[in-house]
Amino acid sequence: MAASTLIVVFTTVFLAELGDKTQLATLLFASDGNKNAWGIFFSASLALVASTAIAVLLGSLASQYLNLIPLKLIAGIGFVAIGCWTIFEHFN
Repeated sequence: MAASTLIVVFTTVFLAELGDKTQLATLLFASDGNKNAWGIFFSASLALVASTAIAVLLGSLASQYLNLIPLKLIAGIGFVAIGCWTIFEHFN
């Protein structure tokens, strides 16, 4: 794998994860003084690795069976739909 691919994937995922619900939940767990910070770190890290493994597996399978369909377009439409839904929910 090329270094440029690693940098693009790392940067994209890192920026996407900043301030999301998962990070906020982890922050709340860590703010409880009765919990072990290292345990929270390793648990959250393992959860992210597991969910990423599922995403990579599903993406690999999708590319084998849906290679005629532009997957980037489908993903883009999905993100736009989620964004519109979020905006709509904000004003309701």
